[in-house]
Amino acid sequence: MISSARGRVLHLDSDTVIVDVGGVGFSIAVTPQLSRGFHVGDEIVLLTHLVVREDALALYGFESRDELAVFLQLIGVSGVGPKSALGVLASLTVPQIAQAVADEDDAPFRRVSGIGPKTAKLIVVQLAGKLKDIALSPGGAGHAAGGSAHEKVIAQVVAALVSLGWSERIAAETARPVAEAASAGERTDVAALLRLTLAELGPARKEPTGG
Repeated sequence: MISSARGRVLHLDSDTVIVDVGGVGFSIAVTPQLSRGFHVGDEIVLLTHLVVREDALALYGFESRDELAVFLQLIGVSGVGPKSALGVLASLTVPQIAQAVADEDDAPFRRVSGIGPKTAKLIVVQLAGKLKDIALSPGGAGHAAGGSAHEKVIAQVVAALVSLGWSERIAAETARPVAEAASAGERTDVAALLRLTLAELGPARKEPTGG
């Protein structure tokens, strides 16, 4: 399973980003909002989910763990495929999705292209009670689609640190103040901010993921 991808952006479309990961170009489906936040040449980190079918392998990319978690819940709903699930995340933020489910309101889902009335109702019914923790977890609302470029960079740095072995709590608690103290150029550059955060963390503060 390919759970994350870190590398340089080679190409961008409205719903796809091609990332050079160790010399291999990974084509990753993303929301239009996420794609608009990137530029060719950017160093980025994406959390990913690999969908395996008989005739294709498809990677879907996300900037936060909450978005990935909601995506996985959505594709578990009967009638919701990966493209439709990504469409939901392109139309609604994670808190909006969680609120609609909590309110048993299927109207927001009916407005998503490719989601019919029956499927919208199934989303509300089958996800009932499953999104409360996701919506309230650290980084959930703050890193929803449409967030600022500054927040997106912090989210990518946190994801990179988690992949390197730090807990999400330590990563977030360190990356944010480092970003606030960094120069304007550094706080919008993933690689630069990651280096600064690593320097601040130091080996003494490293701990296993989930610690």
